[in-house]
Amino acid sequence: MASRYWAVSLSVQNSVSTVWNNLQDQISKHSFDTPIYRFNIPNLRVGTFDSLLSLTDDLFKSNSFIEGVSHKIRRQIEELERVSGLETNALTVDGVPIDSYLTRFVWHEAKYPTMSPLREIVDGIHTQVARIEDNLKVRVAEYNNVRGQLNAINRKQSGSLAVRDLSNLVKPEDIITSEHLVTLLAIIPKYSQKDWLSSYETLTSYVVPRSSKKLYEDNEYAHYTVTLFGRVADNFRTSARERGFQIRDFEYSPEAQESQTQELEKLIQDQDTLRSSLLQWCYTSYGEVFSSWMHFCAVRVFAESILRYGLPPSFLACVLAPSVKGEKKVRSILEGLCNSANSTCWKNEEEGGAMAGLGGDADAHPYVSLTINIA
Repeated sequence: MASRYWAVSLSVQNSVSTVWNNLQDQISKHSFDTPIYRFNIPNLRVGTFDSLLSLTDDLFKSNSFIEGVSHKIRRQIEELERVSGLETNALTVDGVPIDSYLTRFVWHEAKYPTMSPLREIVDGIHTQVARIEDNLKVRVAEYNNVRGQLNAINRKQSGSLAVRDLSNLVKPEDIITSEHLVTLLAIIPKYSQKDWLSSYETLTSYVVPRSSKKLYEDNEYAHYTVTLFGRVADNFRTSARERGFQIRDFEYSPEAQESQTQELEKLIQDQDTLRSSLLQWCYTSYGEVFSSWMHFCAVRVFAESILRYGLPPSFLACVLAPSVKGEKKVRSILEGLCNSANSTCWKNEEEGGAMAGLGGDADAHPYVSLTINIA
């Protein structure tokens, strides 16, 4: 599947089929590896020339917005598939692969009546895509909020011993709590473990001899317990801090630990549910946005063809997918088939023609040309 297409239109003086056959013949002779398809644009309601000029002022900005939403949803799909460990699915519009939808484009008359003013069609497409973008922001924010909470818990449980949650490292039998005795949790730099073991009994009075036990060790710190009389606990903390040992505040609570476990399990379940829901929504919404975008591109080609070639509408619209190395040759073919004398409405920007207001990717060629980047 190509990721970059051109939507072009050529002026027709006699027969559309003649221009189409000539184009096919030239492409097959000089750029045979360039796929080419008819772009079936219906006769839309033109309105006044002034209304058409006014519309073209907004077409480029609206196209950039719609294209941006399309790519935003696509990137979201790719990210969700990656973190879910899913294979990349082909993106579709109502089950039709997006490249086929573009190359076999059919105007949706029921959704966009051809008798509606072009401004009404364009504004309707912009409004629909804006509504989808707003919905995307809400759904992604909800998903990211749960994911953020889960990441915060995971960081607490897997970070450095100096900051991480210790509840899953401490067992009931590691803690002694009585009327007089307490157990403190010490975080000792790995290089200071010998110093700790040789000095903790003397940091203050009433420390239970040989009571320190190592529970866990990571790349930076070791986690020890120490038991002492409760009335000297504050003195012990002060003396330990002066020696570079950290005493972590900790109160063992089976109820709190169970509550944290349940919260973690619920967040994991919520994250999986939201991720799956968001992914399915993105698949559907991408199809809707892509369909709207292709109809918008059809309106652009039609409007710019009228401005370039005049009335009544008489042009051949087609879609090409040239390779990068073949672009120059295809441009040459298109220009060779274009009678610039027939482009009576076309002048370049220096000449101040009507097409100068189109800007963006409406390149300075004697034919209409839009670039569609679908990936």
